[in-house]
Amino acid sequence: MEEKKTIFSGIKPSGDLTLGSYIGAIKKWVELADSYNCYYAIVDMHAITVRHDPAALRRRTLEQLALYIACGLDPKKNVIFVQSHVPAHAELAWVLNCYTMFGELSRMTQFKDKSQKHADNINAGLFTYPVLMAADILLYQTDLVPVGDDQKQHVELTRDIAERFNGIYGDVFKIPEPYIPKVGARIMNLQNPLSKMSKSEQDAGGCICLLDKPEDILRAFKRAVTDSGSEVRYDPQEKPGISNLMQIYAVCTGKSFEEIEREFAGKGYGDFKMAVGEATVALLRPLQEEYNRLMADKAYLEDVFAEGAQRASAVAEKTLAKVRSEERRVG
Repeated sequence: MEEKKTIFSGIKPSGDLTLGSYIGAIKKWVELADSYNCYYAIVDMHAITVRHDPAALRRRTLEQLALYIACGLDPKKNVIFVQSHVPAHAELAWVLNCYTMFGELSRMTQFKDKSQKHADNINAGLFTYPVLMAADILLYQTDLVPVGDDQKQHVELTRDIAERFNGIYGDVFKIPEPYIPKVGARIMNLQNPLSKMSKSEQDAGGCICLLDKPEDILRAFKRAVTDSGSEVRYDPQEKPGISNLMQIYAVCTGKSFEEIEREFAGKGYGDFKMAVGEATVALLRPLQEEYNRLMADKAYLEDVFAEGAQRASAVAEKTLAKVRSEERRVG
């Protein structure tokens, strides 16, 4: 019997999880649980590269776990944990910093973007953020990393670091591959379909959060930016607004782009936008109900965190022990 491959991914507990987070990442994670060994970290150490409220960060971390489970992530089938609860992440990150070139980090597009947005706090952690991400991935001997197109650069750097380390010390790390789902990999902002729907940019109307009220969701879709013409047709180049809405509708209903085009043939954008809004409300309603139930049982959520950290540490410490051993042997 073929051994299951390992998947690792993580999301920061900063800002509310969006429809883009769910469609582009979490929904796919749920589907992967039976076929892969899955490790999902709530990466709170990544969240402190910008100024934050510690109490709010702790609260959001618990809320994010509740949302993960409400979205269908089974903590028995998946290892769900808080990054800072597994000290191996920080230790391996420092070791890997010593095998990462300054020039590699300076070329990271996310560092350039975040430096512009947080010009008053361009700290070293913001610069070395991708090395901690590499440690997150490599600790679990990860085969596949579910990422959007915008995160592929970080996986490529992780591969470069792992190959450099392996070239010196032997096969210590598995070389990971990016895993990008074909549909719904990148949901765009409703007000700017050329920009990703991001929880760090929750501007009015452009972003749908998983816990938004139905009336707010419908209002956002009603105001969504569309394209010239009136035909509902999938064409990301010529019709980015409509194509983005089609991706969302496809995930909510299970329909193909061809079926959606036939369903709305001869109808205007207004009818289509209302249908996408209603489908999104229907998709999120049971998720929101389950979230509220879980948040009323904080003891259960704390138990999930404790068990997840224990399971993650058991694997992470094996990798870290191998790193320590190889460095001492060669040195």
